[in-house]
Amino acid sequence: MTRAAVIGAAGRMGRQVIEAIAEDPELELAAAIDRTQHPDLGQQISGGVALSDTLDVADAFEVAIDFSLPESTAALADYAAGRGLPLVVATTGLSDEQERRVRDAARRTAIVWAPNFSLGVNVLMRLVEQAARQLEGYHVDVLELHHGQKVDAPSGTALALGRIVAETRGQDFAGQAVYTRQGHTGVRDPDAIGMQTLRLGDAPGEHTVFFAGPGERIVLTSRALTRAGFARGACRAARWVVGRPEGLYSMRDVLA
Repeated sequence: MTRAAVIGAAGRMGRQVIEAIAEDPELELAAAIDRTQHPDLGQQISGGVALSDTLDVADAFEVAIDFSLPESTAALADYAAGRGLPLVVATTGLSDEQERRVRDAARRTAIVWAPNFSLGVNVLMRLVEQAARQLEGYHVDVLELHHGQKVDAPSGTALALGRIVAETRGQDFAGQAVYTRQGHTGVRDPDAIGMQTLRLGDAPGEHTVFFAGPGERIVLTSRALTRAGFARGACRAARWVVGRPEGLYSMRDVLA
């Protein structure tokens, strides 16, 4: 059985991952780590595991699942690189510098890094790649909806979907992404990739990619009803990454 730690254990996703580990016959919760103590979680999380605010318990686990904040993820990557600790990184909203630290860490340990660990979303990504390849000249917009507490926009998943379209078509995503349409915008650039964001209620996550061409519109959507799918995917990645050689892996590698 693989001993796992959850980083960001007191957050929405951290709690969901703890529940998923409890249901996984191949994983054992060895540490629950968050920056601060949370009395509402109680002293014991699961199976006698206490909530900790330090990585000093690192000897107790073999892999860490990170659903924390960008600054915590970057520090965790540095720490893991020094110890050869495998990571599953699910935090989004990282700066260029923080992303660089994760990539540097992957030269010294195995890291699965993905914007979304839902199995359904990863299937959606493959469908979007296929559609972008075959629907040449079609307009593309990406729409994402998340709960009102999400602090980064667009979501990491929405950005990944936009990049998939751009890379498949040989485009520069940074140059083609359009984040705001307001006022007299003129006619649409046919190569533009629209990125639209909604923040409403308590939605765990919804991503839709529109392909529109002459006389038709193709709509591909993944709608999360709960956070359980993200947590199960992260657990699957944690089981997979242990024992892998150093390198940066994606959910496509895990599912393959």
